[in-house]
Amino acid sequence: MAFWLVKSEPDAFSWDEQVANDVEPWTGVRNHQAKKNLAAMKVGDRAFFYHSNVQRAIVGVVEIVREAYPDPTAESGAWVCVDVKAIGPMPRPVTLAEIKQSPELEELALVRQSRLSVCPVSEAHWQVLCQMGGWQEPA
Repeated sequence: MAFWLVKSEPDAFSWDEQVANDVEPWTGVRNHQAKKNLAAMKVGDRAFFYHSNVQRAIVGVVEIVREAYPDPTAESGAWVCVDVKAIGPMPRPVTLAEIKQSPELEELALVRQSRLSVCPVSEAHWQVLCQMGGWQEPA
């Protein structure tokens, strides 16, 4: 299993909407590196759901339930999307400010490539972030 972080502006698509929809295509990615990350995702991978701009915090966890396929929102180009399923809210949202204060997370892609909307998360970083937010995998 691999780990990821996906960003959404809450006024465009929020964690609450993800939960209400349960499974949702992660569309609208128009950055080549983020596209490569989407294409690398496998069914069963986990991703943090991150609210960008307003809240700037990890607010939930999703699971990849469908691997990359053509993004139906793309007017041109070979853009892809994946389907994600809500697993659960982060018990305590983990803010970007907290992440930046943690020396263990200084190499996290969210910190190093702040504008990237879909980024990998190492297993070690995943564990640190889960601990910070009080996340435990459902039984």
